[in-house]
Amino acid sequence: MNKQLIVTAGRVLTAPDEEPLQDGAVLVAADGTISAVGPRADVIRLTGPAVDRWDLPDDTVLPGLVNCHVHLALDAGPDPVGALRDTDDGVLRSAMAERARRLLDAGVTTARDLGDRGGLAAELRDTIAAGAVTGPRLLNAGAPLTVPGGHFWFLGGEVADDASIRAAVADRARRGADVIKVMASGGHMTPGGAAMWEPQFDVRQLGVVVDAAREAGLPVAAHAHGTGSIAACAQAGVDTIEHCTWLVGSPAEGRYETPGHVAEMIAAAGIYVCPARSSGWARFPRLDSLLDRLAFMDGHGIRMVAGTDAGVTGSRFEDFAAGLGLYARAGWSPARILAMATTEAAAAVGLADSIGRLAPGFSADLIAVSGDPLTDPAALGRVRFVLARGRPHVPAQVSA
Repeated sequence: MNKQLIVTAGRVLTAPDEEPLQDGAVLVAADGTISAVGPRADVIRLTGPAVDRWDLPDDTVLPGLVNCHVHLALDAGPDPVGALRDTDDGVLRSAMAERARRLLDAGVTTARDLGDRGGLAAELRDTIAAGAVTGPRLLNAGAPLTVPGGHFWFLGGEVADDASIRAAVADRARRGADVIKVMASGGHMTPGGAAMWEPQFDVRQLGVVVDAAREAGLPVAAHAHGTGSIAACAQAGVDTIEHCTWLVGSPAEGRYETPGHVAEMIAAAGIYVCPARSSGWARFPRLDSLLDRLAFMDGHGIRMVAGTDAGVTGSRFEDFAAGLGLYARAGWSPARILAMATTEAAAAVGLADSIGRLAPGFSADLIAVSGDPLTDPAALGRVRFVLARGRPHVPAQVSA
């Protein structure tokens, strides 16, 4: 941007917990930050002679959405790991850029990539930030730390002892990682590795990961399906727990354990949980069990944020709003669901002072949707316009 930009709308929602402004406007400075928010007539008076204008009288303008868990290196197809294995870096770069654009089409202006190959997510992050490619703000973890032959070992993050853990964390810090990802438990996408509920690192080893990350000034996101691994993550003091499934056996057996003292530990430590559920939640074979576990975490004061695990089978990059439908089904209010994807998510990824709400000094990350997301969460799936760092973007489904 080299001049001001103003967005006017029939309704401006500055944050989920604030009263909407009727006939409001947002003024964006040349540096891509918000300089004013308020009634349209008042904000228009602040504009200079050179200003771009977007008038959206029938829409609601609100903060851009935050997807806390994606994998841009995966294609969301029936065999994403096989597809990744068969794709060279040149083709993968282009595919990841296209997937990032689809996130933006869905109103996601910030996304946290929690596992890629060869540092390509960091490369894409910098390309988007420079304005050479259209996409959301990206936070990247690089290759997740895993045990030899462990979950997602093929991304290049195997560590065997304390020294290799510390070296891997230092390497990611040097390469510009925004977060350290560790596979505390196994997963279903790595044949021959630990099962989903089985631990890959114990409390002491996770403590080494956290200590090394703290020394580098980085947060830790921990993949944990098993109840034992969830407890170990809480004791080690990670920043976010991904999935947090509470498994104690095969998912086919439907065996879960939810110890209250572990949930209390997570809540007391201020650890965020990202369930990482996609639009496929409605087809979950034990939906009642999933809803019960969400209610359990909620009842113990655990803060949950939105993420979809986009890239794994069936989790498409454009389906963010549909994934939020799970929480509507759980009975949560539209304002709370919106907070999961804006203010709370911004706090979880360490950016609460710059994204997640519309306020002077914050990044001009906003979306316009058809409808009112405070009465109808499905409105978040009807994105009409996007600003990401003050750069306008019209979603493909709108411009077509």
